[in-house]
Amino acid sequence: QVQLVESGGGLVQAGGSLRLSCAASGRASSFYSMGWFRQAPGKEREGVSCISTTDGSTYYADSVKGRFTISRDNAKNTVRLQMSSLKPEDTAIYYCTADLVVECDAWEDDDYVGPVRGFGSWGQGTQVTVSS
Repeated sequence: QVQLVESGGGLVQAGGSLRLSCAASGRASSFYSMGWFRQAPGKEREGVSCISTTDGSTYYADSVKGRFTISRDNAKNTVRLQMSSLKPEDTAIYYCTADLVVECDAWEDDDYVGPVRGFGSWGQGTQVTVSS
């Protein structure tokens, strides 16, 4: 069983920056991809960014392109999300995910809503609040 633990959320003013980190324990080397989803109150869950653990390829949602950067440290089983030029609409709970069977290109498909039970893991979530 792989556990994902997020850190780095908080409150920031619009235009500011935050960095989220996700540490994976257990058989983390088995994952094809790791990434971040977010969910704001009253809104659907959104795939934000993904990074392949095999070739380093990445995916970004259109809403965060040019502002967010995802990176990985395979040796430390850690994924980070650097968020800059934050906007109030970035306010959400951010969840780290790790998928055993799906690569980042699947995130282009609106039908992909994250790892399925038994085929990946979710973190507990970290709150990001951006004030205007």
